[in-house]
Amino acid sequence: MNRKSTTGHLSALLTIVIWGTTFISTKVLLVHFQAVEILFFRFLIGLLALLIYPRRLTGTTYQQEFTFAAAGLCGVCLYYLLENVALTYTTAAHVGIIISMAPFFTAILTHVFAKEKLQIHFFLGFIVAMLGIILIQLSNTKSEANFLGDLLALLASFAWSCYSLLTKTISTYGYHTLLTTRRTFFYGLLFMIPLLFLFDFKLDLFRFANPTVLFNILYLGLGASALCFVTWNFSVKVLGAVRTSVYIYSVPIITVVTSFLFLHENITGRTITGTFLTLVGLFLSESKIWTGKVDTHGLPK
Repeated sequence: MNRKSTTGHLSALLTIVIWGTTFISTKVLLVHFQAVEILFFRFLIGLLALLIYPRRLTGTTYQQEFTFAAAGLCGVCLYYLLENVALTYTTAAHVGIIISMAPFFTAILTHVFAKEKLQIHFFLGFIVAMLGIILIQLSNTKSEANFLGDLLALLASFAWSCYSLLTKTISTYGYHTLLTTRRTFFYGLLFMIPLLFLFDFKLDLFRFANPTVLFNILYLGLGASALCFVTWNFSVKVLGAVRTSVYIYSVPIITVVTSFLFLHENITGRTITGTFLTLVGLFLSESKIWTGKVDTHGLPK
């Protein structure tokens, strides 16, 4: 393994570790913020950080701008809003594991719209992973119902699969990744503005005087939003999309472990078994989804 390849692997690992722990930061922030407030401040910080890059995105067509807008709606606004609201109803471990179902939806949508043929390995993997998720759901011992939270997390994973198809199209435009990411963030924030009024958004910047709040929002904005897009795309460039996407299967493990360590959420035998089955199912599904060359997209938190 050469030095450049090693750097690519380390970059992918760093990205996944950060994304796998974003559920924890969000859960902590939900004590002080509404879900939509976390979402807005996170991506505003991310957008401002990306403005450091001096070049501007020019010469785009109306069709390209529409694609950027759709990506901002699905991947920034809907995905993270559904994820954050899900965390108010269910555990961070549940959300982290269910969100990892996104590659399945991506494969199905690609099959429908791009006419890519799926093999039996995909369906076997899907069944195994669904069994894992059912076990994780049954492992819940809290009194409050978690079905709504789990459903919202599932819808979030579907929104991300739509975003994956859109980013695949955007990657063919030939623009710099920082520029396309910045444009996507911009549209995502625009779509959030109506939600700010709907959910009674409060600016209240004094909340950031709390060191814990400030650390976690900067962690989400600078780390998980701005930095991770750069490190993930660097890994894809060096290792390829397929080799890099393998790291995504570490997200549920990281989330479950950090939920236990920092949020004191219980890990039962069913949770461990369900996590294992979910990961096995994802590996089976991704191993031979395509009859030809595989091209998958990763999952950002």
